[in-house]
Amino acid sequence: MYRYDQYDHQIIKERVAQYRDQVRRRIANELTEEEFRPLRLQNGLYLQRHAYMLRIAVPYGLLSSTQLRMFAHIAREHDRGYGHFTTRQNIQFNWIEMEETPGILEKLASVEMHAIQTSGNCIRNITSDEYCGIAPDEIIDPRPFAEILRQWSTFHPEFAYLPRKFKIAINGALEDRAAIAVHDIGLSVLKNEQGEIGFRVLVGGGMGRTPILGSEIRAFLPWQHVMSYIEAIMRVYNQYGRRDNIYKARIKILVKAIGIEEFARQVEEEWQDLKDGPSTLTEEELQRVAAYFTAPPYETLAPVDDAVEKLKAENKAFSNWIKRNVKPHKIPGYSAVVLSLKKTGVPPGDATADQMDFVADLADRFSFGELRVTHEQNLVLSDVKQSDLITVWNEAKAHGLATPNIGLLNDMICCPGGDFCALANAKSIPIATDIAERFDNLDFQHDIGEIELNISGCINSCGHHHVGHIGILGVDKDGAEWYQVSIGGAQGNQSSIGKIIGPSFSAHQMPEVIDRILKVYLRERVEDERFIDTARRIGVAPFKEFVYATPIKTHHAAGEDAYA
Repeated sequence: MYRYDQYDHQIIKERVAQYRDQVRRRIANELTEEEFRPLRLQNGLYLQRHAYMLRIAVPYGLLSSTQLRMFAHIAREHDRGYGHFTTRQNIQFNWIEMEETPGILEKLASVEMHAIQTSGNCIRNITSDEYCGIAPDEIIDPRPFAEILRQWSTFHPEFAYLPRKFKIAINGALEDRAAIAVHDIGLSVLKNEQGEIGFRVLVGGGMGRTPILGSEIRAFLPWQHVMSYIEAIMRVYNQYGRRDNIYKARIKILVKAIGIEEFARQVEEEWQDLKDGPSTLTEEELQRVAAYFTAPPYETLAPVDDAVEKLKAENKAFSNWIKRNVKPHKIPGYSAVVLSLKKTGVPPGDATADQMDFVADLADRFSFGELRVTHEQNLVLSDVKQSDLITVWNEAKAHGLATPNIGLLNDMICCPGGDFCALANAKSIPIATDIAERFDNLDFQHDIGEIELNISGCINSCGHHHVGHIGILGVDKDGAEWYQVSIGGAQGNQSSIGKIIGPSFSAHQMPEVIDRILKVYLRERVEDERFIDTARRIGVAPFKEFVYATPIKTHHAAGEDAYA
């Protein structure tokens, strides 16, 4: 994985020193909170409902065991013993004292990490496929390109004050596991007829208040020009993106306003001055960065382990775990193991300090000291021998990390919501908990098959509700918390935005709403048809009709039974 060079170390050291003085000045009241706010946000420090929250960057979701142990240390020493992994493949600590943040950033720097550009109107953490470098369907490993773009975008003076935050995702495989269609810029690796490597470029995707799928701006961009072409896109956006209205400031609004054809024309015009300049990548530079991502010392192994096959046949729990949590690997005899952070009763994406230390130990023993964070808020051991799967399963199970639910109903994406976030209209975690408890039957979950349920506490869509097969959005209704439901969203190669089924529901009604939606699916599905395929085939109407057919009773303070 990437290791800091002398420039990285110097930049981060100087930033920590600068920030330490900014905090000193704030404590001494030499800076007002209004003056301090942009300075702390540049270092990932948010003020939430109850405390400060620190968001730490995990570039393209790649972690070493040493770095994860540092997260565990921060959780114990500076938070309340846990951290929250996010849909940007980052980690957040929700109970941070401002006075301690310079020391935390110094500790992070010691393991080559930082919190720069995890907030603010800049290019945020670049995300990618959690199976980069190991996926059987991978065209090329996109991590060198992600790292090059990280280096290019960090502290880029021209893009330090964009109209709004900016998100880039890159996918290197045939299957899109990076959700590129809902990013400001989405890059997908491909080969042309001549076998040359390039990128399909999407622009203007995003969720939030105005969910839009990205539009193709280039069908094939030679890899040498990926940085200069993105720079051209950024320049057009920086010049013409709106700064008068925060709700209309994202690049998707600009693309929609002038049309993709006109936007593409302006980008091409801007690119003419950049395409053969200093931002053009060379083979030498690509190989320099790619050298950080060399394969570990894999052994020559049999493609199948007899002990694993035997236990699969004898033990249903192990068989279910293999089916849901163990993913294929391009090297025979190895697998990727997904450690579920979705155990019933635990907020999705949360991991305790003890669990983080345990996962770091697993990574050292079974995965060359490396692991990944998924944008579905789970962790991945990327290089596990199949002969070690039984041991990993047993140990992960003992630490609450082996729930066999990856891709199933209770593998929910969920933002922190109103329990923490000052922007949220409603709580997310209690809704996730209630639904998980209602359907805490693994046999039932395996029977209904793949289904993605995503929950956001507000329109900012940090829980990616727009692209959930079932999406839940917290809304404010006359000062009360209500929940809007959508159906038919999806990420991946067939991305789509979900459609709202009707009026919102109270918190207590949500488990019954999901139950009714699932009843329609089970009634209408054909053989082993997935939920999303059934929803696309029959449309929203049957779900809406059944959900609203009879009142969903709930107890209000006034003692009334109602639904809205």
